[in-house]
Amino acid sequence: MASSLVSPSPVSSFIRNKEGSGFSSFPSTFQIAIQKCKKQVSKKIVSVMAPQQSERKPATTGSVKTRMTMTEKILARASEKPQLSPGDNVWVNVDILMTHDVCGPGSIGIFKKEFGENAKVWDREKVVIIPDHYIFTSDERANRNVDILRDFCTEQNIKYFYDIKDLGNFKANPDYKGVCHVALAQEGHCRPGEVLLGTDSHTCTAGAFGQFATGIGNTDAGFVLGTGKLLLKVPPTLRFVMDGEMPPYLLAKDLILQIIGEISVAGATYKSMEFVGTTVESLNMEERMTLCNMVVEAGGKNGVVPADSTTFKYLEDKTSLPYEPVYSDAQASFLSEYRFDISKLEPLVAKPHSPDNRALARECKDVKIDRVYIGSCTGGKTEDFLAAAKLFLASGKKVRVPTFLVPATQKVWLDLYTLPIPGSGGKTMSQIFEEAGCDTPASPSCGACLGGPKDTYARMNEPKVCVSTTNRNFPGRMGHKEGQIYLASPYTAAASALTGYVTDPREFLQ
Repeated sequence: MASSLVSPSPVSSFIRNKEGSGFSSFPSTFQIAIQKCKKQVSKKIVSVMAPQQSERKPATTGSVKTRMTMTEKILARASEKPQLSPGDNVWVNVDILMTHDVCGPGSIGIFKKEFGENAKVWDREKVVIIPDHYIFTSDERANRNVDILRDFCTEQNIKYFYDIKDLGNFKANPDYKGVCHVALAQEGHCRPGEVLLGTDSHTCTAGAFGQFATGIGNTDAGFVLGTGKLLLKVPPTLRFVMDGEMPPYLLAKDLILQIIGEISVAGATYKSMEFVGTTVESLNMEERMTLCNMVVEAGGKNGVVPADSTTFKYLEDKTSLPYEPVYSDAQASFLSEYRFDISKLEPLVAKPHSPDNRALARECKDVKIDRVYIGSCTGGKTEDFLAAAKLFLASGKKVRVPTFLVPATQKVWLDLYTLPIPGSGGKTMSQIFEEAGCDTPASPSCGACLGGPKDTYARMNEPKVCVSTTNRNFPGRMGHKEGQIYLASPYTAAASALTGYVTDPREFLQ
C-alpha cells in the first residue's frame, strides 16, 4: 500500500480514501494508520505506514479452528460454544445483571408480568441493584423509584442492593455507593472473561477489566432476571492500537475523544472496540474505564481492554471469586485496525452538540464559558479529581467561573478528603479545591450529567455554556435544551475554570 500524505496548510493533514476520491482532515500533529485486515469492510485507509504482511503458511489437512477475538471468546465460553463468528446469534449465560433507579422499576415490572408476581430471580447473588441517577431530589416520582427497588430487593433477598434512605446525609447510608459503573468496579463485580449486562448504555465501562459488558433495555433485563440468559448477536471487532508515551497533559478522555472524532458517533455501530498498545498498557484501571466508558458514544456494542498485571492488582482486594481472562488470538480477524501515535496528540474537546464534534482545545480559546462540571461515570473518579487538583495546584490561581465537583461514589468522596496531593505539602484534594474557589464537593451520584429533576445539583436550568468531564453534549443533556456543553478531560476542565474560556491545560502544566 503506497504512502500518500498531503499537507496544504500547517494546521491540517489529509487522508485519502480507498478510491482516492476524497479527503478528510485531522490535526497535523497527530498521525493515524489504518491497516486493512481480513474481512475488512471499512473503505477508509490511512496510509502513513506500510501494512504488515503476514507470512503465508502451507496448507494443512484436517479440521481448522478459526482464530477468535477477545469478545468472540468470551461469548463463546458464555454460550458453551467451541467457536463463534461475527453475526452468530447465541444464548449467553449472564454472570452479572445490574440495574438502577431509572430502569430498575420497569425491568422489575416486566419480570413480574412475564414470570409471575411470585416468581424468583434466577440468582439473587448475580443481580446488582444500585440507585444512583435521581437520588438527591425532592421529586416524588424519583423517590418512589428507589422505594420500588427496595421492596423488590427485600422480596427477592437480593444480596447486592446498595440502598439509600437518608437523602439529607448520604454518609448516614453505609450501603449507598453512588454511580453504578464506578461502584461495580469498586465493589468487585467486574471480572475478566465474564459477561456483565446492565440497564444503562455506559455499562460498557466494565470492559476495562477484560470482560464483555454492554447496556440492555428493560425488556431484556426482565428476561435475564427470570432466566439468567440473553440472546446476543456476536459483534465484529475494531482494534485500536495506541502506542507512544502519554504526554503529561493528556488523559484517557483525550484518547477516546480522538477516536470518536475520527470514526464518528456511528463508526462503531454494533461493533466491539478493542484497545491495545503500549499506551493502553500504561493506563491505570480508572483511565481504562474512561476509555471503555465512551465506546457507546461511537455506537459501539462493547469496549474491551486485555487484562494484565494492572487489572489483577486492582482486583486483589475487590473479589475472591475465581476468574479466567481471555485474549485475542494472534491471527484473529478484525474488521479494521486503527493505529495511533499518542505522543503526538494534543488536548481535545468535543464541541456542542455531539461527542464526535472534535476540536483541539487551543482552537477554542475564544469560547467564553459560564461554568465547569467535574463528575459522572466518565470524569468523576478519584483519578479524575487528582488530575484536576494537580492542575489547580500547579497554577496557584482561583477559578473564574462556578466549578461544580460531583464525586462518583462514597469512596471517591472520601478520597477527596483524605488523599494528599504529591508536592502539596500534605494538602488533600478538597483543600486544594477550596483554595481554588471551587464549590464544596457534592453528594455522590450521577448529578447533572443527564439533567434530572430541576432541583438536581448543578443542573443547567438556564442556557449556559459548560465545560464538562461527562460523556454526552446533546441539546438538553444537562438540563436546558439551549445549553452548550464542551466535553473535555479533567485537565482541560480545570484549566478552563481558571480562565473562564475553553483552555488548553498546557498553559498550566508546562
